[in-house]
Amino acid sequence: MSRKLRIVQWATGSMGKTCLRAVLDSDAFELVGLFVYSDAKAGLDAGEIARRPATGVRATSSIDEILALDADVVLHCPMLPSPYEAQDDEVRRLLESGKNVISINNYFHPEALGRAYAEELESSARKAGVTLAGVGVNPGWAAEQVAAAAAGVCLRLDRVSVSEVVDCSSIPNPAYVFGALGMGADPADVDLVDGPMARTFTRMFSQPVAALAEKLGLSLDAIEPDHALTLAPHEMQVRAGIIAAGRVAATTWRVHGLVAGERRITHAVNWTMDTELPAFAGRPHWEVIIEGQPGLRLAMDLTEGPDEGARTRPEQYAVAGMVLGAIRKVCAAPPGLYRG
Repeated sequence: MSRKLRIVQWATGSMGKTCLRAVLDSDAFELVGLFVYSDAKAGLDAGEIARRPATGVRATSSIDEILALDADVVLHCPMLPSPYEAQDDEVRRLLESGKNVISINNYFHPEALGRAYAEELESSARKAGVTLAGVGVNPGWAAEQVAAAAAGVCLRLDRVSVSEVVDCSSIPNPAYVFGALGMGADPADVDLVDGPMARTFTRMFSQPVAALAEKLGLSLDAIEPDHALTLAPHEMQVRAGIIAAGRVAATTWRVHGLVAGERRITHAVNWTMDTELPAFAGRPHWEVIIEGQPGLRLAMDLTEGPDEGARTRPEQYAVAGMVLGAIRKVCAAPPGLYRG
């Protein structure tokens, strides 16, 4: 029987806590460290934070304490940063301390952000003989795995479009909803070309476009952002607070991959505070549309499990499932950037 892999959980927001619980509930892993940003959580037992029995592992806000641990892998699950590269230094330190790193925010296909950028990350991983991976459902799965597999039925492939609609109305964290996601903002204050959110999401979603192009054998000339906002038609009460009429109620972060000036791949992520807004009503969670011979349309929805009504959403379980499923693969992979 394989030995238990030693896990460090980094951050305990909604996604980090879901991964933490999954690690504690599994017989395949041993939690050896827990990093938190909150002073209120530092010193607490991991079990108390996860609503699980005591583990003997105390949370710390000291990166030096985490670096000193003997661990196989760090599950890096902080809130999405701005600028997008803000967490690179800590990730490189984790790698150079001899720990594999799995991120849910970045590093899915870092070559899309520049060869020099990817080589710097790869150097830190190779130096310590470990691996860096970006793992998730989008990026990480919807385009790179599902759309790539679906395109295999085509004799001629003209265009691939992947879109996601995410209901954000039940997210409780105001800092995340009104900060990282940009909901409730005055549209006049949102720069969809060179603003901080536009730069972050262009860099994030360029990665699945580039990864899908590589799998399809397409050589992209350029990656082109094409973002949009949807405004609240009336005041909206959501779990995180109130969105005034005329303020941002949904964002569309859309990136195109161009070949000879033609948009051959489109990847769009729509975060909305109301799935009944006209732009999103009736749409599935994911939709893959392939134009070619033959064409194909694939619609997918995540559904509630047996613990329906729990505060943890299906999307969170899905990401945690992808992360835990990747741990042994990443730990066994050649040093450098993960090629899953």
